[in-house]
Amino acid sequence: MQVVPSVCTFCGVGCGLGLRVEGGRAIGVEPQAGHPVSQGQLCAKGWASGFVVDPGDRLRKPLIKAHGRFREASWDEALTLVAGEMRAALEAAGPAAVGVISCAHATNEDNYAAQKFARAVLGTANIDHCARICHSPSVAGLSRTLGSGAMTNSIADIDEAELILVIGADVTENHAMIGARMLRAQARGARLVVVDPRRTRLARLADQHIQLRVGSNIALLNGLLHIIFANGWEDREFLAYRCENEQALREQVRELTPALTSRLTGVPVLALIELARAYSQARRAFIAYGMGITQFQSGTGNVIAVANLALACGQLGRPGTGVNPLRGQNNVQGACDMGCLPDVYPGYQKVSDAAVRARFARAWGVAQPAAAGLTSLGMSEAALRGEFRALMVLGEELVVTDPDQHKLARALQALDFLVAVELTLSETARYADVVLPAAAFAEKDGTFSNCERRVQRVRKAVEPPGEARADWQILAALAERMGYSGMGWVDAAAVFAEMAALTPCFSAMSHARLERPGGLQWPCDAAHPEGSPILHMQSFPRGRAQLLPVSQVEPDECPDAEYPFCFTTHRLHFHYGGGAMTRKSPLLERETPAGLLFIHPQDAAQLGLHEAQGVRVRSRRGVLETRAHLTDDVPPGTVGMPYHFREAPCNRLTNSAQDPISHMPELKACAVALEPLPADQAPRIELERPPEDCHAGP
Repeated sequence: MQVVPSVCTFCGVGCGLGLRVEGGRAIGVEPQAGHPVSQGQLCAKGWASGFVVDPGDRLRKPLIKAHGRFREASWDEALTLVAGEMRAALEAAGPAAVGVISCAHATNEDNYAAQKFARAVLGTANIDHCARICHSPSVAGLSRTLGSGAMTNSIADIDEAELILVIGADVTENHAMIGARMLRAQARGARLVVVDPRRTRLARLADQHIQLRVGSNIALLNGLLHIIFANGWEDREFLAYRCENEQALREQVRELTPALTSRLTGVPVLALIELARAYSQARRAFIAYGMGITQFQSGTGNVIAVANLALACGQLGRPGTGVNPLRGQNNVQGACDMGCLPDVYPGYQKVSDAAVRARFARAWGVAQPAAAGLTSLGMSEAALRGEFRALMVLGEELVVTDPDQHKLARALQALDFLVAVELTLSETARYADVVLPAAAFAEKDGTFSNCERRVQRVRKAVEPPGEARADWQILAALAERMGYSGMGWVDAAAVFAEMAALTPCFSAMSHARLERPGGLQWPCDAAHPEGSPILHMQSFPRGRAQLLPVSQVEPDECPDAEYPFCFTTHRLHFHYGGGAMTRKSPLLERETPAGLLFIHPQDAAQLGLHEAQGVRVRSRRGVLETRAHLTDDVPPGTVGMPYHFREAPCNRLTNSAQDPISHMPELKACAVALEPLPADQAPRIELERPPEDCHAGP
């Protein structure tokens, strides 16, 4: 048996693991001893990584849809068809009518190739990925306030913190190794505070749980600033020398008294004062936040409000401090870093900057689009209007995760042509005209970037099944078919080298340098040859940090007489994302039934609803049936569902109302009605599947 060093492919923590290989197959995993992030440990999902690359139901050959059914095809036939259909869409409607959605589970090299293919081959800036529906407000909000949209500190800084403030993140469930680290820090004496409408496991263990009303994040954070300014607890020296626009922020929060904040948030006055005092007076306070902050139509404002609090108290640029978004997928940070966003190139170099466009045009030999492109949701909406013709989706399970599932399905059906690059025949791939088989992380070389900006190597341990290829190889072959020769890389190291040469914050990195255990954190350049564990120690990329006043924005849809419950979404410890990987593990699958509605016992009693009884959940966009789980994890009047289960897809219910800045849909709040099913009636499973004539082909 051989053990190949690699990185876990679930969440954004980036734990080190070893792939156990025997007889040409990955038969298991083991923790990587001494790893700087995971410290020789793995969570339940990490231990199940071997099931991700199991060849059982993997795609082995390209598939082409004919008369509503898939048939196997050669790579030559499939690539010829894709190239022809993409050219036809370009000729009929121009670059604005085509686009690419890349994958936050794919490597940096794959994602760099995806955005280059969109911009250099298709001539479009329509490139996006799932950060749109998880942390696009982090990129938008922190870029505006600090000048950089990434985690400011390292995971290891949790060990240095005197106070750990977790806002809208279920850390022990979603980022288990970070949650464990927080609990160890608490055991050593750090104060742990959790701000969350739900009583999560971490909230139950915290020194203080601030249980605010769903969607009242800005009201809470502004109210804390009012208390801090009123008592003179702010860091006056930090504000004077490193921030601007302080007076405008003071004016914004002047009237938000503790009594008013309490009415707006549902948090007792004494709890507000206790938190304001503890955070502002801690020598080192570490903020971590998640999608309970970002997945609102006020998502960018929520992130800005978090940054305002940290800046006002001088809790940035030092060990044990910072504003730290906990990224979701294993390489969602990397996909953003690689420029898989419609308004930035790799390294967050802006499309709106003519000098940046000129540099990439020279390097790639093709003129660049002068304006930002469409987001992933924007592409869907354009397809419904008949303005968008062809889409390539690499590894994203849109049908299970994007909001308003029925609307998304109509958008996919409205396309002239859809190509999916996938490991298996996913729910999204079923809508495609062509499905191309992709290699998994253990079957290719490359790099991942975790939530703390740590770039680490993944190595080919086994061969891909059948004729599956790495995404970058597929895109390079397709580019050649479409007449572009600038993607003829010999290996993944060459892809990375091209990216690093064009991206200042990666300029001192290479595959060879990343062979070191634990990798390197960007910026890694001539000024920081060993990487940057902490950002903003002396200054901010924009000079002084910008304090930006923001106001409370209520959710787009609040409970009413017809839809009396507030509905929110969350994750479970034993599953991840749309379940495409974790549900391949029988060890994880047995832990949680397929689909649950979390409801407070008080609400259940009023409805006559019992534990495990079937319940119909209805919103203005759709209806589904699932089973009730009675728990005080959720407050009365609020219900929640995990989104891992295609049999009970909560995105059938969720709202596509969007943040005007980041275009984040409001996945964390909508209004629903509940109807108990008869005690002997099992929930009905209705999968969203394309009709047989959808993209039926010739």
